Amino acid sequence: MEKDISTCMEIYKNQLMQGNIRRAYILLIKYMGELKARFPGQYSTGNISLGYLDYTYFPFFNSYLRQHKLRFGIVLNHMEMRFELWLMGQNASVQEKYWELLKNTDWNKDIEAMPLYSVLEVCLEDHIDFSHKALMTDKIFNGAISLAEKVQDFLIGFD
Repeated sequence: MEKDISTCMEIYKNQLMQGNIRRAYILLIKYMGELKARFPGQYSTGNISLGYLDYTYFPFFNSYLRQHKLRFGIVLNHMEMRFELWLMGQNASVQEKYWELLKNTDWNKDIEAMPLYSVLEVCLEDHIDFSHKALMTDKIFNGAISLAEKVQDFLIGFD
């Protein structure tokens, strides 16, 4: 049976009082801010969306993506505790259009249905390790830029 809201709130309060969740959350959100601030200059970035302890992300885009109502996102997947690259459309019809183009690519291998918020979701880093922060950051940036360029080149082929 699903817990009632009072029980959930009490558990939430107790977990926060222990301090671990708050400390980890602050560290992760500050790191997202660092990623956004240091993101390579060939892209513009948007604001960080904190989400609901499910996904935290910031978008990045260039003139091509903006013209096509697309943006990539660096996404912190809280449940999987990993960083991902998503390609998102401005609205449902844009997402459906690009899902049709991308659904049978290697990037969407083993994905049978369009994801809820994007048309492409690729793991960039599945081992969040702040003791090797510089290496982790390089892996996220290099993976995101390399994949974004490949995806954009693929999409340009349909223009």
